[in-house]
Amino acid sequence: MANVRGDVERLTEALRELPVDDAAAAVLVGDISSDGSADSFREVLRALGEAGLRVFWVPGPNDAPVTNYLRESYNVEVVFPKLRSVHGTFAFGPGYVLVAGIGGEIVDDPDAAREEIERLRYPGWEAELRLKPLAELDEHPRLFLFSTRPRHKGQGEQGSQTVAELINTYRPRTVIVPADGSETRSEVLGRSHVVEVADLAAAGAVTVDIRSGEVVSAVSAS
Repeated sequence: MANVRGDVERLTEALRELPVDDAAAAVLVGDISSDGSADSFREVLRALGEAGLRVFWVPGPNDAPVTNYLRESYNVEVVFPKLRSVHGTFAFGPGYVLVAGIGGEIVDDPDAAREEIERLRYPGWEAELRLKPLAELDEHPRLFLFSTRPRHKGQGEQGSQTVAELINTYRPRTVIVPADGSETRSEVLGRSHVVEVADLAAAGAVTVDIRSGEVVSAVSAS
């Protein structure tokens, strides 16, 4: 799911349609809260926990200040052990799939100022640094989560070259990012399938086979 933006009602309806089993997990990319407040994070994350699913997520650019995001993520993970934020870190999902990512806006300019109070924005070198430990891990199937789309060379699309290079370096099977529009689609970048997921309000919960990158179904949240 992408860009929940604090819409707990739609989120809850979409989660009810997802399978609750050992092989399934839900992921969120893009803006989680409606306004960056602790209350908004708390409501969304609690709805995720009460669904009984394994859930992994990264924040969106508007999920600032980061203090609220981190504190509420920590609190909900204590109560609901199946939930994991992978913002700048990693965790293991069903089938020993390694889930990693970094949220916010990733900018390629190495001199760009990082920001975590008014907006979540990170220079590309920081994204590379945070994910560098993955190079020391054993080869596991990998699922990456970003809130910034990668640049697709030759297609004239905007996006981050840093994100594209991270994908090509670590070669995850599937990458989940928010779509730039109302259409969910899957494309190949190197050896990885990049799934651009439309906003929750437009697409509901989108089911993806992370082994193939195939969009299996979209569950309406309307």
